[in-house]
Amino acid sequence: MSAWSSTLDLLRERNGGLVASGRDAFPTSRPTSWAPDHVPFDFVMGIGHREQALSLLDTPYLVEEWGLPKDVVLVSGDGHYWIGLDYRACGRDGEPSVTWFDADDHSEVALAPDFRSFLEGLTSAGSAT
Repeated sequence: MSAWSSTLDLLRERNGGLVASGRDAFPTSRPTSWAPDHVPFDFVMGIGHREQALSLLDTPYLVEEWGLPKDVVLVSGDGHYWIGLDYRACGRDGEPSVTWFDADDHSEVALAPDFRSFLEGLTSAGSAT
């Protein structure tokens, strides 16, 4: 299953919005600016433009604004940090990994080899710490 297939399945269920509290974090093997052992995933961007809400379609602007790599599609974040589908290694036709980007300290952490693995690895922020 491709990243777009997994992403579209999620967006068909709910086109963006808050994530259930039991699946609002992804564990990390090293500390980030957010926490010593996880990153937040408290909302997912949808497709299309809604007032006061970011969209997957805003990725080109957000990448430029926050100085992020160009070959990513952002799925969650707040400006200081982002979670994105990372196409740098696989190219536009490949299966992207999922990466945490910290815009403030210009760091990144590889989270999962693909979006499906990322979704399967989600846990509660309360149990991640």
